[in-house]
Amino acid sequence: MTSAPAPLPSSAPAIPPLPPVRLPSLTGLRFLAAFVVFGFHLHAGGLFTGTGAEGVLEVVFGQGATGVGFFFLLSGFVLTWSAREGLPANVGRRRRAARVLPNHVVVWVVVFAGLAWLGGASVLAGVVGLFLLQAWVPVQSIYFGVNTPAWSLSCEAAFYAAFAWLLALVDRVPHRRLWALAVGLMAAVIAVPAVALPLPDGLEYWFVYVFPVTRALEFVLGMALARIVRAGRWIRLPLWQAGALAVAGYVVSGHLPGTFGYVAGTVVPLALLIPAAAVADVTGARSPWRNRTAVFLGEVSFAFYLVHQVVMRAAEAFGPHDVDLAGAIGIAVALLGVSLGLAWLLHRLVERPAQRRLLRPTAPA
Repeated sequence: MTSAPAPLPSSAPAIPPLPPVRLPSLTGLRFLAAFVVFGFHLHAGGLFTGTGAEGVLEVVFGQGATGVGFFFLLSGFVLTWSAREGLPANVGRRRRAARVLPNHVVVWVVVFAGLAWLGGASVLAGVVGLFLLQAWVPVQSIYFGVNTPAWSLSCEAAFYAAFAWLLALVDRVPHRRLWALAVGLMAAVIAVPAVALPLPDGLEYWFVYVFPVTRALEFVLGMALARIVRAGRWIRLPLWQAGALAVAGYVVSGHLPGTFGYVAGTVVPLALLIPAAAVADVTGARSPWRNRTAVFLGEVSFAFYLVHQVVMRAAEAFGPHDVDLAGAIGIAVALLGVSLGLAWLLHRLVERPAQRRLLRPTAPA
């Protein structure tokens, strides 16, 4: 067991350029984001309809879809955090691909086979989604087709492909202007719903929530925040205060009009939460997301994110309907347990072996 790192002198950068420090709190927070997405889909599926608990579910999970914004910010932050001078750009892309693609392909094939067996498979949605191109198509049956949560991987794939180019641009920004860049990106994210107002409803939703180009603003914001922290220019914001702001933003965003609640309402608090958690790890400050359980759940969170709605759809097709509150709670707990169990299996049997195999050195170091 290693001891927590000592606080850095105020005269030194918050993060040494090499090597980047591990950030377990961000791993722990990943599961929280995946869990609110789980709750959102649970609520949207209507399991608790008629039980009298719909209002509680709406308050707790009504804005759960904003958890995806956390993932996009986190991806930009982590990729920039771990980038090192002289490391080829394709190495970083290969690492991310080795983590994302095996899980995606396995789950996608299983779900598509199940849909084909039930007679509900779309070949177009299957092919487009398998190659992670679905988010570029403004048709809901395509971008939400087969395994719905995989639409966000379509965005992530585009971000990974453009990362080296984006990093070169962000690296050109002087340290004194990094905050101006971050604030400008936040303002751009908040402005997206206003720009989308003239669009038809279905196209407006896609443009604000699904379109990889507009969601890339959050990814680049994460990159800028990583540079701010590494340059020692992060503000003195304790993790607990950042967490309180994130909770407040989550609740308030549910009361914003139109599509402003999908992304714009939470971008600022989430943009404060991620660097605050990173700084807490670097300085050894207290963090509830660094313990063994939180980190373990964070490690399986990607697999959990991919399988949870498949489990829900299977339960909806074959499970009981019109249950009372006790029955709904029991089913919800069972869905969570089954999803976590499958996620652990996918993590152990697919994700980790694939990473070891795909990232195995092909030549002596």
